[in-house]
Parts: sequence; structure tokens; C-alpha cells
Amino acid sequence: MISKLEIHNYKSLHELTLEVGRFNVLIGENGCGKSNLLEAIALAAAAESDKLDNEFLASRGIRVTEPKLMRSAFDNEHVSIPIKIILSFHNVVIDQIYRFDNDNQPYSQWDDKSVQISKIARLRQTTSSKPEYIHIENALLDIAARGFFDGDETKAKNYLMCPDNFVDNDNLKSFLIYSPENTALRNFSKEGQIEPLGINGAGLLKLLKVIKNESSDQWEEIQDSLELFDWFGEIELPDISSNDDQVSITDRYLTRVIDQRSANEGFLFVLFYIALMVSKYTPKIFAIDNIDTSLNPKLCTKLIKVLINLAKKYDKQVFVTTHNPAILDGINLGDDEQRLLVVSRNKLGHTNFKRIELADKPRSSNNEDLKLSEAFLRGYLGGLPKGF
Repeated sequence: MISKLEIHNYKSLHELTLEVGRFNVLIGENGCGKSNLLEAIALAAAAESDKLDNEFLASRGIRVTEPKLMRSAFDNEHVSIPIKIILSFHNVVIDQIYRFDNDNQPYSQWDDKSVQISKIARLRQTTSSKPEYIHIENALLDIAARGFFDGDETKAKNYLMCPDNFVDNDNLKSFLIYSPENTALRNFSKEGQIEPLGINGAGLLKLLKVIKNESSDQWEEIQDSLELFDWFGEIELPDISSNDDQVSITDRYLTRVIDQRSANEGFLFVLFYIALMVSKYTPKIFAIDNIDTSLNPKLCTKLIKVLINLAKKYDKQVFVTTHNPAILDGINLGDDEQRLLVVSRNKLGHTNFKRIELADKPRSSNNEDLKLSEAFLRGYLGGLPKGF
């Protein structure tokens, strides 16, 4: 899991250092930079996959724009200097460093020299012969000379001092920013460019079939979680080998079953989220933008509690953004794996993050506990628009 992020010169994230947990909830006014944090992680993931073309970035949930606007365009200097992202991982000594360059010319693509140094580091782990070692050393110093370590050869050498501590970045490679959409979720038969789940929900039917076929425990977990809806009775899928795309959903108040085209929109969103959490084929680290879409406030509170438990059970790390105060009431501030992060912008326009801990939880004038949702709406936590 990611334990800390350092982000330099990415959109509104000018100079940011942030420690994160297993389940991270980001709140703040529109345009404050919540999604920018998710995109920065996705950019590092794209670098790990050696795919920095705009089509790949967009399919991962990044809002791609002109290169100079992908940088912190607070002044003319920053529209040309690189984007730098540093990720720290639990139980890993060596940080993962990414540096993105672009010459701002039409049709230019991003270039990341950090992938080279990571490959050199991993190659050294399996290299024993002296000639190869010298070749790796020279390549490393060449990267240092080009400014990856700001010309500091000592830092470059120290980067390779603990070869057994390099992280397996397969988990990071698959990072996506999910923004499920009603149309994609209702069209169960459509499969997207990305498997098993596209960022808008494509591929859900196939994934559900696979889960049911391979794991009765996970399928039962999905059924149990859908009982968040008091009308829900049962869900039945076509056989995994069948081309049938109709899902049968039992409403215990009705005499006939319905299918996904007739199902409540919120039901489809929750079905998507639970499948995303329990499947071994979905990313280990991922984000959900605007998780409260189409959900009743009371359901939001309960859903977050369910998702946090599933994240722990299935070893997932999750980042979610929300504007619904009820989401906050599902968070246990006393659990260090759960983080409530309030996002705002300072007088210079730079995005800042503030973690709300148990000791920060506001109390009423009668010294009684306030729900986090109420504290948020009263303005005690920050993250609300100003001036009206």
C-alpha cells in the first residue's frame, strides 16, 4: 500500500506531501484539487506501465489537457519544469520516484526517465557479473547527470543500496479512477477497453459471472451487501458460458423479477462497488470519484462502513471523493487505516490537505459529540465554499 505521496508541479498540487491510509475520503469544495490527487497517482501508474500517451491516460481517468496546463501554471516558470511524483510504500525502504517531462509542442507526449532508473534498480538485483554491474553503474550515473537526482551522484548510488526493498509495482500499474455511469452499468453486455472493469462500469456482467463461478464466498458477500436495500431479495446471473445479458433481480415486494434495465440506479452503483472490492481481478489500489452519486444519504453512511470492512478483508487501498456529508458518518476516526482528508486551496491557489483525526472532532456547545456530517455542514471541518 501507498503510505505517503509527494507531488510537485501537477495542476494545483504545487508542493504537496501527504500521508495516506487504507481507506481515504477526500472532501472539499468544487475545484479544490481532490481529483488532481487521484490523477497524480494514475500518472505514476501509467509510467510504471510505460504508457504515457493521452489515450491511455484518459482511459485511466485522467483529465488530459495541454501539457503546460497539466503542470502547476501559477507562473511562467512552472509550465516548463517537470512534474515530479514520489510514492512511499509500507514496508519498503526505497521510495518510487517519477519525473515527467514534456516540451509543450503540439502532439508531444510525456516522457518519464524514472522508469529507466527503476528498471536499472531491479536489474541490479539479479546481476552478479562484474561487467554487467559496471554497465548498470554507468547507466545510473548517466541518469543522475541528466538531472534526475539534481546531479547528485551520491543520491543516485544510495538509491540502489537496498535492492531487496524495491516494491512490486504490479499493484500500482493497475490503478484506475472509477467514475461509474448509469448508462454503462445498465448495458451489462458491453465490455470496455480495460478489463475487468472500465472506469465507467463496462464489463460488470462478465466480472459478476466470473466471481459467481470461481468463489461462492465472494458471491455470497455480494448478495449480503445488496441487503443494504430493504426491497432486495435475490440476484441471479446467466451461466458464465451463456451470451445472455439479462440479470434477474428479485424485489421481495413484487410478484415478478426485474432486470438491470429496470433496477434502481443506486442499486447498480452499489453492485459495482461491491464487485470492485471483492474481486481478485480488480486493482489492489484504486480510486472512486464522487462515490455518493445516486445514493441516499443514509445509504452512503452504511455503504462506507461496508466498503471499509471489505477493503481490510480483501487487502485493497481505496481513495474516494465526495460532496455528501453523510459519507463522513461512516468513517471511524479512531482507526488509523481510515483517513478523512479536507482539501482546500490557499491564497496562492495551491491545494492543501488537512487530516481530521479523532482529537479534531468538533463538539457541540453542550460538549456533546457532533456527527461528522453536521460538523462539516456547520463549517467546523473546512472544505466548504466561501463567500455565500
